[in-house]
Amino acid sequence: MYKIFVAFVKKEFYHILRDRRTLIILFGIPIALVLIFGYTVTNEFKGASIAILDQAHDELSREYMLHLQASGHFEIVGNAYSYEEIEESFKSGEVKMTIVIPPDFGQDFYRGEKTKVQFLADASEPNYASTLINYASQMTRKFQMEKRGNQKRPFQINIESRMIYNPRLESAYNFIPGVVALILMLISAMMTSLTIAREKELGTMDLLLVSPLPPLIIILGKVTPYIILSFLNALMILAMGYFVFDVPIYGNVFLLMGLCILYLTTALALGVLISTKAPTQQAAMMGSLFSLMLPTMLLSGFLFPISSMPALLQAISTIIPATYFIEILKAIMLKGVGMEVIWFPTIILFLMTFFLLGVAWKNFEVVSK
Repeated sequence: MYKIFVAFVKKEFYHILRDRRTLIILFGIPIALVLIFGYTVTNEFKGASIAILDQAHDELSREYMLHLQASGHFEIVGNAYSYEEIEESFKSGEVKMTIVIPPDFGQDFYRGEKTKVQFLADASEPNYASTLINYASQMTRKFQMEKRGNQKRPFQINIESRMIYNPRLESAYNFIPGVVALILMLISAMMTSLTIAREKELGTMDLLLVSPLPPLIIILGKVTPYIILSFLNALMILAMGYFVFDVPIYGNVFLLMGLCILYLTTALALGVLISTKAPTQQAAMMGSLFSLMLPTMLLSGFLFPISSMPALLQAISTIIPATYFIEILKAIMLKGVGMEVIWFPTIILFLMTFFLLGVAWKNFEVVSK
């Protein structure tokens, strides 16, 4: 009996080792998860883009700016000359925080009088904004101590912080746009891939392919109900965000709805592409979950700031549709901007949609032949 058991176990081992997909699930996914979580789940940040409104232009303000840059945590990407410029840079997403240095910064400091530095942060990502403010405050206090040295004069730099777009640091302002992007991607792509894979698994796809209907009509007929149902889902989630969690929508609602449909089309194109490759519903489900859910949650900027990730993960985030859709949602809902600001992520989503539809269409033609 023992020999039979050992032989049976050996047979199972050989079976597992010969199956590439099982090996990927056993070893590839844990390695990928550990690497992704290890690099993305962190409170540290590097190279956060900030701007300076230097109204003093003296030696002390220049030293202060160099001190902020020296740690590598902040990167001064521009100098603002007015509060209007600061607002525009926040709307475009170019900077995450602006430091305003008052006109008599050095003079007041060396006289021993209180001087006030103002931190303005884009709080559409509340956790990230709080981290930036806290770190900049620590660096300012350290700069003050270094300048004071052994002198007894009470050199003082007071800090005034202000959160733009989300003054109460409501976490719902961050998670509602992220949840919309995640749910729409999962429901649209997963349901589409499953429904086509089900037809293939049951053998009814062959009947459809030999019918007078062209492949394009078959695909459109399959995905149209999901476009409508997913759009209703988007409306429901946005309405819950607005009425239940008080997440505002300052921008154009019709523009927001139009771009929701664009994102849905991108997700559905992904679902069709997965279904053309997946032979069974199980394979389609696994492909959708691991290729869409984890990247959308971890690498799209939904939970963790992209700028804090390693260069490789930042590069991967550029091919994830949710990265651009979350940027669009926050810009329209929280900042009230229009197409003049969000044209770039919109074009990227258009290009992604055409590319995915083209590849899916080509694969579907190969399958149908």
